[in-house]
Amino acid sequence: MLKKCLFPAAGYGTRFLPATKAMPKEMLPIVNKPLIQYGVEEAIEAGLSQIAIVSGRGKRAIEDHFDISYELEHQIAGSSKEVLMEDIRDIISNCTFSYTRQLEIKGLGHAILTGETLIGNEPFAVILADDLCTSSDEGALSQMVSLYNQHQCSIVAIEDVPEDQTQNYGIIEGEEIEDGLFKVSNMIEKPAPEDAPTNLAIIGRYILTPDIFDIIRNLKPGAGGEIQITDAICEQAKQGKVLAYKFRGRRFDCGSIEGYVEATNHIFQKQHGAG
Repeated sequence: MLKKCLFPAAGYGTRFLPATKAMPKEMLPIVNKPLIQYGVEEAIEAGLSQIAIVSGRGKRAIEDHFDISYELEHQIAGSSKEVLMEDIRDIISNCTFSYTRQLEIKGLGHAILTGETLIGNEPFAVILADDLCTSSDEGALSQMVSLYNQHQCSIVAIEDVPEDQTQNYGIIEGEEIEDGLFKVSNMIEKPAPEDAPTNLAIIGRYILTPDIFDIIRNLKPGAGGEIQITDAICEQAKQGKVLAYKFRGRRFDCGSIEGYVEATNHIFQKQHGAG
């Protein structure tokens, strides 16, 4: 039974400097909500109410956001602004939040291993807040939880990317066993286009079984000298234990300025009935 969702949130967000010099990139607003709140709402929709956040220096704003601000509540009590706080109040009252710090930035695999103390020995989801996913029906993580309940193994979300962009992603190789669902045989982190087996790229949604922690512990640094989660999941795939799922919906890469602006426009139009 999945209950926990891990958010690796220790990165510096250097592509958004100077905005991220003093503000966590996860707190950048898409219209009127910070990026990480969209991710937490997606986790709640999927039935995951225990939120674990791997944080770092200068990230206190994330903890403050998911906490009660008595001064602010007092200031807006009885005013028309109260309605703006409804979503975040619901989140705070329906979730538990726990935090740990990643002392050194050594890659996504290392960030996930840092979260072991918050997760324990149980399956869990991972959301990268940089990847904002929208869909017209159920969210990407809800779709993946349904699959996990059937298959009880690690699952990664994937999408088609242009063939000249494979060097920006982890790429999967595998056999399509149902429409949009692949049994993974291999994964390669950031291959050059000529070395990529497919153009099916892993995006920031995972469901992982707890054996992943021991695998990460024994990994050598991979691409970029970092501990890559792709390498760890590839070890699971060799045992026939990983599925890749082409989720229904759309992903915005909010780690890039172009994707961030695109997401802002999309959400704005959605909120105002134009998209």
